[in-house]
Amino acid sequence: MPPVTPYSKYIGDRNPIAALRETSARIGTLTAKWSPADFERTYQPGKWSARLILAHLAHIEMVCGTRVRMALSTPGYVVQAFDQDRWMARESRLDGREALAALVGAGTMNAAFFASLSTADRQTTFTHPEYGAISIDWLIHQTAGHQIHHLRQLESIGR
Repeated sequence: MPPVTPYSKYIGDRNPIAALRETSARIGTLTAKWSPADFERTYQPGKWSARLILAHLAHIEMVCGTRVRMALSTPGYVVQAFDQDRWMARESRLDGREALAALVGAGTMNAAFFASLSTADRQTTFTHPEYGAISIDWLIHQTAGHQIHHLRQLESIGR
């Protein structure tokens, strides 16, 4: 049975690594012909633009990949929390294509790394300040569901 995360409803019982790869490919296809103006559109007034959603997803790939690597190499690892809105406020110069490239690059690296992990590796636990003790498997599922959540926003923008 897959772990339950705040984004479980988006992934269901799908393989999370396959879902990460599929979502990344879907985002690439969806945005392939977008203009710079398309990347600045949003799915709802007051929400992040497509460019910022992509930057956010790239941040999550960087953070989650680091967390998994740290959990595997640092006994008693405790996650450092971050404020996504404060991070986003620093991304004013990253354009849509650059954000997409960062997401695809980090996502490709993480998916390959996650696929290389053994069942025992994926059961490695660490501490998150918001969620408490979680496993690497939990984090992989969380990341996959989170990407699907934001893919739906990007698909809305693309319509």
